[in-house]
Amino acid sequence: MPRVDFYRLTRAPVERVLPALATRVLGNGDRLLVVAASAMQRQAIDEALWTLNPASFLPHGHAGSPDEAIEPVLISGTLEPSPPNRASHLALADGEWRDAALEFERTFLLFDNSRIDDARALWRTLAAREDVDNRFWKQDENGRWSEGP
Repeated sequence: MPRVDFYRLTRAPVERVLPALATRVLGNGDRLLVVAASAMQRQAIDEALWTLNPASFLPHGHAGSPDEAIEPVLISGTLEPSPPNRASHLALADGEWRDAALEFERTFLLFDNSRIDDARALWRTLAAREDVDNRFWKQDENGRWSEGP
């Protein structure tokens, strides 16, 4: 059963949240596909994966590069259900839902207040299905994430 994790970004932009998610995914031995339609957002994500935590590096690359098949984290402008890096986890960094996301074991939908109405409508749609496990995550005043309404 695919799992969809809704992350409402109220305290930090996607470029600050995504490296922590990627660290956990890689720590579990999985691979991640990151999708963002905007080239500027993909560049910001790339830079964050390089520099957000100076003590660590998250190995990653861009779709279409010669090494895309071996990249643990692959950044792409489009979603392909069978990504070149064989990722089982997907991060929709631009907050835009794509139905092919349900082909992945786990999807992180990262959205800010500009997409809150779309996220709520999607939540209702997926909650009505018995073949999808969806969860909602929110950030507290201290920046910690907790599951909840």
